[in-house]
Amino acid sequence: MRLTVQLIAGADELRALAGELNQLSLAMRPRLPFATCDWLVGWWLLFREDRRVLRDRLFVHAVRDEQGTLVALAPLMLTERPAMGPLRTRSITFLGVDKNITELRGMICAPEHEGPATRALLQHLTSVDHTWDWFAWDGVRQSGEAHQLLSATTNFSWRRDTADYVLALPDTWEQFRATRSRNVKESLRKCYNSLARDRKVFDFRVVSEASELSGALESFFRLHTLRSRAPKMSDHADYFTHESARGLLRALAASPERAPGLRAFELRIGDELVASRLGFLLGDELYLYFSGFDPDWAGYSVMTTTVAEAIKWAIERKLRVVNLSCGTDVSKTRWGPDVVTTCSGIWVSSRAGAQLKWELAASFNRGSRRLGWLSPLFRLVRRPS
Repeated sequence: MRLTVQLIAGADELRALAGELNQLSLAMRPRLPFATCDWLVGWWLLFREDRRVLRDRLFVHAVRDEQGTLVALAPLMLTERPAMGPLRTRSITFLGVDKNITELRGMICAPEHEGPATRALLQHLTSVDHTWDWFAWDGVRQSGEAHQLLSATTNFSWRRDTADYVLALPDTWEQFRATRSRNVKESLRKCYNSLARDRKVFDFRVVSEASELSGALESFFRLHTLRSRAPKMSDHADYFTHESARGLLRALAASPERAPGLRAFELRIGDELVASRLGFLLGDELYLYFSGFDPDWAGYSVMTTTVAEAIKWAIERKLRVVNLSCGTDVSKTRWGPDVVTTCSGIWVSSRAGAQLKWELAASFNRGSRRLGWLSPLFRLVRRPS
């Protein structure tokens, strides 16, 4: 398959690809809300930087076949630190360099096109390596063709792996429950029985209308913050303290009929909202996003009940997959999901100047590992999300 690579340098050009891009995102396995046009454009408009110490430039690349069909999209940006001068570095990253708001990022394509698209992008970026110093390449399927290509690429090194937890759904809840582990069955029994024992009646609902999603989002933000501040519970950061993170979700809530279809899964006990989890409907797949709950109700395992009810809802609607999202914790692994592992690495330009800049940045990073696997110098100058 002969592929061509085209630079998409403006937000309007990216938005014009909405139809093709959203169709392409449905070919992904698993599907991700972060691969849809509204997410990418919204992220760019809210999170991009344009200052003297740091300047982001849209650097999206579309990959098309001989018939002109879009077979892959690399949603990239080029970041200059500082924005000018002899010490300037130019790094390529995928859109979504934020504090866990964009949970997964990488090439947007069907699994069978990842290898050919990666090869085409490698060849293209090699031909213009005078324009960049290094590329933080995310979202590469472990042991796939793209992984093999990058492993054999000069100046490329792998840095970390990310596990995404995916549940394949049967036809009925009874079938699903019967195939779970003994521990899951016991957890489900306890969360429902504890409410019944204390004569607590719960109501579960899914908010999907734009007129109601705005209020549901504000409730989610409140519960997410409550959970993050709960004493004597495992650490849980509040990821939505900054306006840009909230603004992105608010923009998506205004058009829930478009991809990604934002949904709020809410659990009420009596008149009180006690738990909320956001999700994104992507065709016949559901991606479960962040959650929040009132710690005063933790003894009733209200978050387990909320997730169980969301899975029931997905099964009733004949959805094929529930994606529990990434992050290795018991709230995901307990359900017995399949694991999709993707890998991230650094590709450094072959130019001598780029090699030197990367060595200096990597050396600085090794002295401050607690700030992440990319250079902490660069994270310190990027504004909070």
